[in-house]
Amino acid sequence: MGAADVQTVKMSDQEQADIRLEYSRLKQEHADFDAAINAMIAMNCDPLQIQRMKKKKLFLKDRLMALEDKIIPDIIA
Repeated sequence: MGAADVQTVKMSDQEQADIRLEYSRLKQEHADFDAAINAMIAMNCDPLQIQRMKKKKLFLKDRLMALEDKIIPDIIA
């Protein structure tokens, strides 16, 4: 294994670490939105405002799934 091969592996490890960090951050943000939505529902807030929050939460979920696809490689059986 040459020096270039080692550098490529480390870069890949760094990219994966960055993806995992973003995933963790988004996962927490998703949970925060969930808690906020539940509180808004309990306080009888404006349904339109709640719907907007749900759309933002759904966007985060889609982003989380895209990151999961990057983290977990497809396994062809």
